[in-house]
Amino acid sequence: MVYNWDYPAPYVARVTVVDDNIDALGHTNNGVYINWCQQAAWEHSSSLGLGANHYTELKRAMAIQEANYKYLAPCFLGDEVLIATWLTACDGRLTMERSFQIFQATSGHCLFRGKWRLVCINLTSNKPSRMPKEFKEIYMPHVISTAG
Repeated sequence: MVYNWDYPAPYVARVTVVDDNIDALGHTNNGVYINWCQQAAWEHSSSLGLGANHYTELKRAMAIQEANYKYLAPCFLGDEVLIATWLTACDGRLTMERSFQIFQATSGHCLFRGKWRLVCINLTSNKPSRMPKEFKEIYMPHVISTAG
């Protein structure tokens, strides 16, 4: 199957829709899509070398400041879905952007698109704070171009 990714070289997590994901309307609940995005974002960050333990040690974290979601189609019990994520912007000081796309694995239909604007916060004060050098060194090389 060829997927029409919005950007090249996504980090991709795979999940199968289970009973607990289904709502009263018989399809995957909208909140589950958001949880999948959070899961994929943590997996991607950890794969780059910055997991939750690093955030705690550095007393800094990238926190969601704004989130935008477009639900395009439903998925159902037993469906395998692919959650793709990319770092699509980073100013190297305070903010970063992460984008998402979810596909139904078998049909190749795009089910969802999302985008987060993240801000670096100090975990002691919970206020915005400059990114530590570790964030810049690890995240910046993985920001993909969204031009064109």
